[in-house]
Amino acid sequence: MQILIEKECFYASPFFQFPDDIHQLMYTTNIIEGLNRQYRKVTKAKSVFPSDTSLEKMPFLASRNVTKGWTQRYRNWDQVLNRLIVLYGERLTEHL
Repeated sequence: MQILIEKECFYASPFFQFPDDIHQLMYTTNIIEGLNRQYRKVTKAKSVFPSDTSLEKMPFLASRNVTKGWTQRYRNWDQVLNRLIVLYGERLTEHL
């Protein structure tokens, strides 16, 4: 049991090495989980799809509706972004 706990802590420990503001952002941002929840909600309501195309359109339309609500910026985002740039340098700035 102790070995299992140590193994799992090895994977979780990089998460705790980030500064508090970045740690909080990673902990409180559940965008992917929210998107998956919307997919489940939409597909659960419809059990039979008339065609493959309609099955493909359903998650696309759900994604489009969910992303309309993604207008709020994270509090102190500029400070967090500056810290991430310091930590990751060019690996991050080439994507901004």
